[in-house]
Amino acid sequence: MPKLIVSIGGVVVKEVQLTKDRTTIGRRPYNDVVIDNLAVSGEHAVIQMVGGQVTIEDLGSTNGTYVNGKSVKRQVLENDDGIEIGKYKIRFLDGDVNSSAASLSGAHSGTAIGLSLPMGIDAPPTPTTEQLVGPRVRVLSGMAVGRELPLTKIVTTIGKPGICVASITRKSHGYDLAQVEGQQVARVNGVAVDAGPITLMNRDQMELGGIRLEFLER
Repeated sequence: MPKLIVSIGGVVVKEVQLTKDRTTIGRRPYNDVVIDNLAVSGEHAVIQMVGGQVTIEDLGSTNGTYVNGKSVKRQVLENDDGIEIGKYKIRFLDGDVNSSAASLSGAHSGTAIGLSLPMGIDAPPTPTTEQLVGPRVRVLSGMAVGRELPLTKIVTTIGKPGICVASITRKSHGYDLAQVEGQQVARVNGVAVDAGPITLMNRDQMELGGIRLEFLER
């Protein structure tokens, strides 16, 4: 199944399966792929799948849509094409290709990419009798107190789109928290993550859009 890998500054923030004939991209919350950035128009572009062919069409955006560095109005997409919308890079992968980092520009080579879409950290926890172990994030405030998110993938995004979204990336030295987007800046132990990623230590506390979370290493 075709998919889009969305990244900014070398950090993968979304992986979107193209399951619909028409997938819209833009800043407004009703789009299928929401990119909350002022350089992105409200309705920026649309990706359509017709007869096995995938095309991208610019919807009269202010800053344009680029494919492999060239401005396009409408373009048939080929596997591994690079799309640029604002400061975001979107890699198009068809359904027959393994989405390894070697095929993603801006990602870390030699590492398989995994991702969860931004989780609703204000949703009530799902009851479970299992005790989670290993690296994970625990919610400390709000309706979802006690909910835990295991960090089983290379990149996990958490937060509320438009308010504060951050990524937790598994590195050789541990886990790094980096700001992705939003009006508010994520914090680790009270320190804003606006000067670059912060390596998380066991029991570090994070704040994203008024929600407090704790990083657990084991």
